[in-house]
Parts: sequence; structure tokens; C-alpha cells
Amino acid sequence: MNNMKELNKSVTDGGGPYVWIGLQKTSVNKWQWSSGDPALYLNWRSGQPDGTDECAFMRNGEWEDGGCTNSLTFICINVSIGLVFVNQTMNWRDAQSYCRQNHIDLVSVRNQNENQQIQKFINDSLISNDVWIGLFRDSWRWLDQSDSSFRYWKSGEPNNYGGENCTVIEPNTLGHWHDVSCNNQFHFVCHEDKLILIKESRTWSEALRYCRQNSLNLVSVHSEEMQREVMNVVKGASTEAVWLGLRHSCTVGIWFWVSGETVCYQNWAPGNGTGGEYCENTRRSGAVQSGGDQRWISRPETDKLNFLCSRYK
Repeated sequence: MNNMKELNKSVTDGGGPYVWIGLQKTSVNKWQWSSGDPALYLNWRSGQPDGTDECAFMRNGEWEDGGCTNSLTFICINVSIGLVFVNQTMNWRDAQSYCRQNHIDLVSVRNQNENQQIQKFINDSLISNDVWIGLFRDSWRWLDQSDSSFRYWKSGEPNNYGGENCTVIEPNTLGHWHDVSCNNQFHFVCHEDKLILIKESRTWSEALRYCRQNSLNLVSVHSEEMQREVMNVVKGASTEAVWLGLRHSCTVGIWFWVSGETVCYQNWAPGNGTGGEYCENTRRSGAVQSGGDQRWISRPETDKLNFLCSRYK
């Protein structure tokens, strides 16, 4: 929602009835949690989902798909309280908005243990009716392939009137979204990521060549602020570490950034970054762990990892 507010400010004086954003309908209609978690564990009742509805509710510890416009009570999740039953009936989208505004989100059920905990909560609370959970499906995807369950449709949208597969916002209002035909012509908003995660496994030299061939460079990390940006991006990597533009020189015995700067800010994992022992075998380059505490580590340059290109000058 913070992104949406910033976007709305930037287009208020843009003119025209609508402005394109990068949300497009695809042919893949998949279930996901409102929180953004992937739907890996599923506990459908026999015969469910039947493929006709887009939102999920819980009944007697099992799940069924139901029409998102149906009115049901629902369960939110709250950091300090835990599970919160809301004894008001709302459609799924309104229930999602209520949970996000007053707690965190509609509840996610990510494994059998959580499913049992929620069913016990329902039994202990003497809840006898069906309840919405945070599971829904749609086929809308962001063009940059980022995962997001955030939706800001205007009431009654998306209505898929005549095959509307692209998305606009309506400036000078709250910026709610409409689905429209992709053949329309409107103003649009671009976004340029400064850090680009390449999910291909390459040696360090191959990664450097790839970035430079695309007028980029392997990323240099000069501050804690930049490290936080890197940490946020590399979480999506498919390898346990991601190449940085960090190289060790056996000639002078130092680590350096390929952009030309010396290494002042450092974020090495224990036992890494000392340098001397690296000259005995293959050359070493620096990578950042994609999980855990995401520290920098030394790896043989011949290892094949994902890598991070940078647009920063």
C-alpha cells in the first residue's frame, strides 16, 4: 500500500483518465496465500477445489473453494495476539482489507500443524460457521515476475469485460485498479531496478562478462544501506550464494571491487576475507549468502552461482 500511495502521488497531475501499471493477466491460475507465501501445503476436502471459485474457506478442518463475493466470517493473524476470529460477515476481499488494516493479514495455513492449531482455535472458540482463510487464486502477474498478493481493485473490478487482460490505475481518486483491454493507449509509469538478480548459474568471470555486455557491472557494496538492498534482492536466488563484484588479488594481497573502489565497508562471514590462504590454489571471488545472515563469503571463481548486476554508477 505504501508503494501504491507513492505511485498515486506521482501520477495525480499526469492527465488522462487512466495510467498503465505492470500487472497483466496470464494463462496460469494458481493458488497463493494473501501473505505472499506460496501454497505448498493444501488440505482440500475430497472433490475440492472444483475449479469454479477463486477463494478458500475452512469447514471442519478441511478447505473448500467458494465465491469470493460470498459473505463469511474470517480469521486474521496478529503478531501479539495470534489468531483473531472476526465475527462479522464480509466478502473475501473486504475480509482481507479488514485484517490488513487492523491486524496483519488473513490467516495462512502453511502445514498440517498450523491447520490443526486453527481447527483447535475454531473448536475452542465455539465457531460453528464457515470461515475465510487467506487462500485465493488468480492469474494476474507482475511483469518483473515479482511475487505479490497485493491487489487494489476498484469495487466490481476486475470484471473481464470483453477480455480485459491489462491493468490501469485511476488518478485523481484513490488510484484503484481497473482491468482494461491491452490495446488501449494511456500514459504509463516505468520502474527501473538498480539491482538485477540473474538466476543463471555462471562462474564469476562469466557473470562479470554478462553484466558488462549489458552495460552493467557486478554489484559493489559500499555501505550497510547497500547491503540491506542486496539482502532483499538475493533472497530470490536459486543458489546458496550470489556473486558480487568482489575479487581477491594475490599480487598485492587485498580484496577489491571490480568497479575500482577499495573495500572499506565489510560484511564477511567468520573465517572469510582474510586473503592469504587464497593464493595456494584457484583464484577466489566474493559472494553473498542468499539465506541465513547473508554475509559475504570467499568462493573459488570457478563455482557456478547466480549473480547480481548493478545499474549504480
